[in-house]
Amino acid sequence: MASYDLAIIGAGPGGYVAAIRGAQLGLKTVCIERDAVGGVCLNWGCIPSKSLIRNAEVLRLVRSAGDFGITTGDVSADYGAALKRSRGVVDRLGKGIMGLFRKHGVTLLQGEATLLGGRTIAVGGERIEASHVIVATGSRPAAMPGVEVDGKVVLTYREAVMSETAPLRAAIIGGGAAGLEFAYIYNAYGAHVTVVEMESRILPKEDAEISAALTRSLKKQGIDVLTGSKVTAIERSAEGATVSVETPEGAVSLETDRVLVSIGIRPNTDGLGLEDAGATLERGFVRVDGELRANADGLFAIGDVVGTLPLAHVAQAEGAQVAERIAGQEVRPLDYQAMPRAVYTNPQVASMGLSEEEAVAQGHEIKVGKFPFLASGRALAAGASEGFAKVVVDASTGELLGAHLIGHEVTELLGELSLARIMEGTAFDVGAVVNAHPTLSEAVKEAAMAAVGHAIHV
Repeated sequence: MASYDLAIIGAGPGGYVAAIRGAQLGLKTVCIERDAVGGVCLNWGCIPSKSLIRNAEVLRLVRSAGDFGITTGDVSADYGAALKRSRGVVDRLGKGIMGLFRKHGVTLLQGEATLLGGRTIAVGGERIEASHVIVATGSRPAAMPGVEVDGKVVLTYREAVMSETAPLRAAIIGGGAAGLEFAYIYNAYGAHVTVVEMESRILPKEDAEISAALTRSLKKQGIDVLTGSKVTAIERSAEGATVSVETPEGAVSLETDRVLVSIGIRPNTDGLGLEDAGATLERGFVRVDGELRANADGLFAIGDVVGTLPLAHVAQAEGAQVAERIAGQEVRPLDYQAMPRAVYTNPQVASMGLSEEEAVAQGHEIKVGKFPFLASGRALAAGASEGFAKVVVDASTGELLGAHLIGHEVTELLGELSLARIMEGTAFDVGAVVNAHPTLSEAVKEAAMAAVGHAIHV
């Protein structure tokens, strides 16, 4: 029976990072994957969907070329070509991970893994043992009770990202990041899109002001948004489906070609033998301590199976940290509140830390600083003046409690705010940064300065 220092079950963002980091630190490492390296994020989630979003952005830009004094003829769009391009991106990155495994000496085993108790793992007809085991098996889309996903009319993001066609009419059930991103893609390709969200607003976990701004923008683009609304039935027909929705104004019926169900995730913990290995499950998620240990005998869990904050970059951070801890390295505790969050609609949404509402609810006396992109020279020059940057700071200390942005490419602007948070910086520190001019990042500086009454350009 082969023996390893570290075995990782799952080669998604958390798993492959843990494997590479462990191998870098001298651990004999094996990574077990039943499907494709890169997991959902690379193959059926983050990466292909962002490739499709980029196609949608280019399509919109070409159609608005007249705003820049450029004349085009009739514009046609081939969604199948967009899909092909997205799969090319996936293929390239997947080969890159395999190359990194070879570079660092990580053994890859393909197959279903089962924990047999202790730290013995069955993979197909083979058994291996490891001194430490990390479970990084990710998640899958949550299902709606009584609704069958057929991959043609009713889909989850996994089927949607592989579809060769865009619908003419689409109903998106769920106003979170994934649902809104596909709403943007479908709308750009000419679909009539309706988003149905049970909560009182889309992106209900984000700052209320950001949510309201994105709602206005999506409606301006022609996307219908029904909030405080519940889907009561989905009936398939020869033409597609009829979605019955109970709204605050009464019942409505949506005739649609495609229904995208995007209502959350379920952890992939079924059949792994976790409880036999000494782990505790709560609603299917693995319960861990502050060091991501699932038991006291070398079993760890990271990423979506833990459910703390199911984002790919969080899983990556957890994977690297656990590998370093196993190798005896000193590690910095992860600050989950400071983890960046991103939604890749256009305008994009980017945030970290506490919203204005959360900061007040937690008893902070706060100051809020905002800077509109309408006052940004770079944004105006790019023809992308929609949105704003907003920071929430402690009124007495200037401590950065949260940052919330909506606008063109704002997901790229969180870096200095995240660094400021790690370094326990203040709004004064962020305001002291000298940004190149003209850049979108100047909006972050100006928002921080506005929070302490020192803004120059607003």
